[in-house]
Amino acid sequence: QQQPVESGGGTVQSGESLRLSCFASGNEFRIKTILWYRQRPGKQREWVATIDSRGEIIDYADFTEGRFTVSRDNMKNTAYLRMDSLKPDDTAVYYCNIGASPGAWGQGTQVTVSS
Repeated sequence: QQQPVESGGGTVQSGESLRLSCFASGNEFRIKTILWYRQRPGKQREWVATIDSRGEIIDYADFTEGRFTVSRDNMKNTAYLRMDSLKPDDTAVYYCNIGASPGAWGQGTQVTVSS
């Protein structure tokens, strides 16, 4: 199964923003729900946000506190996770998953937030 490719991570200071991207090739992206996860150092992987195939039904984990925005552009086979007001506790590897498929994980992109 084709793996998505995450990008857009980097090192930022507290309070700054990043926009992550998740790209997947193929013609089925447009009909798949996209899920974002993250794994903080020493922690279990945790769910961040979900966006359905139409971009109409969106859910966020409580810890995002209104700071994160998920979106998608089906014409580009790309989903996005914008993170504002980043905190050091947001430091993690961020992953996307296509259609809740066990085999549809990318390698992740590292986000580091310094104090």
